[in-house]
Amino acid sequence: MFNGMASGTANATGLLESEDLQSTRRCLEALGVSIEGDRITGAAGTLQSPKRTLDCGNSGTTVRLLMGILAGQNISATLTGDASLQRRPMGRVSSPLQKLGARFSGSSDRLPVTIHGGGIENQRWVSPVASAQVKTAMMLAAIQGEGTLVYVEPHLSRDHTERMMRAMGIEIEEIHHPDGRHEVRVSGGQQLVARDVDVPGDISSAAFFMVAASIVEGSDLVIEHVGLNPSRCGVLDVLRRMGADIEQLDAREVSGEPVADLRIRSSGLMGTEIGGSEIPRLVDELPILAVAAAHAAGPTVVRDASELRVKESDRILGSAAIVEGMGINVETTEDGFVVHGQGTRQMKAFEVDATGDHRIAMSAVVAGLSAKGETVIHGACAIASSFPQFMSLLEKVRG
Repeated sequence: MFNGMASGTANATGLLESEDLQSTRRCLEALGVSIEGDRITGAAGTLQSPKRTLDCGNSGTTVRLLMGILAGQNISATLTGDASLQRRPMGRVSSPLQKLGARFSGSSDRLPVTIHGGGIENQRWVSPVASAQVKTAMMLAAIQGEGTLVYVEPHLSRDHTERMMRAMGIEIEEIHHPDGRHEVRVSGGQQLVARDVDVPGDISSAAFFMVAASIVEGSDLVIEHVGLNPSRCGVLDVLRRMGADIEQLDAREVSGEPVADLRIRSSGLMGTEIGGSEIPRLVDELPILAVAAAHAAGPTVVRDASELRVKESDRILGSAAIVEGMGINVETTEDGFVVHGQGTRQMKAFEVDATGDHRIAMSAVVAGLSAKGETVIHGACAIASSFPQFMSLLEKVRG
């Protein structure tokens, strides 16, 4: 997306050929961006009006970032997605964009939405949530507008956007407040410059293998080229706190992002507490951490994670269904859950519906590795939206 908005041509290597990526590519091409394999020729900040509705599939990141891009363009476009994405709230992005001057026809909180861009006037916005999607949408709109955007979030959310924008020539000021608030300032009238990007391995995808190797006795697994952005790798901190044996090898920097290989050996786990400013750094990994918690000795408490309710599914209920299926007691709360782990590696087989959610499906698969008997996951096809190679890779390393 950033190279598609930029001036110049660049290569993006290491891309995961998932359904989400294909949806993003089709939307950008409909807006006039030239993409040939890994090579992207940017539109130099001026996109063409699409001749059709832009279908974002199952990708919340695609639709929310496109809303930010389109907010600054002098065109109109309609965005939609699959049935799951149409149920997800868009107001957290559309409302602040409207404050900057973007206009929406009809509903702006549920897909499909029609956005009329142009005329962005930057101002101060205090976000009630620490969301990298909201922050990125606002910054993409801001660089196309007038004045300076002052974006304040309650905690630092993932900062891939700040890193990549700087690498592409955008001037950004960041302020870390003593009370934990994070402030980003970016002025309008700036143009992204295309840059080659080598995408590191996704820690959200690696997390499933990290937990699998931790809970399956005798495991010794190396996961190569994993991105370890400090604003993103909360799952690594939590697993180590639980007693996981994880070693970082060959630490390096790739395209402005810290990267390393991870060696994970099976180990006993202990319960822990997860909440507060840690949540934005690992919110997508909480379902697989629930599986780790089921194998831990003692309770694991997750709080301040109400955002799980509005993901591809209600992930609080989905995570609880997996843990209950394993035969472990779990309590759900409005903003999290409590897993009463038994500190055992052997669980019972179960049957669960992934409800169209790729992370719930992959978490259930990992849970099934330690189960006695046959575990059945309905709707496992959802995995293809983010990690189509997951099952074949797991088969390759499971020994």
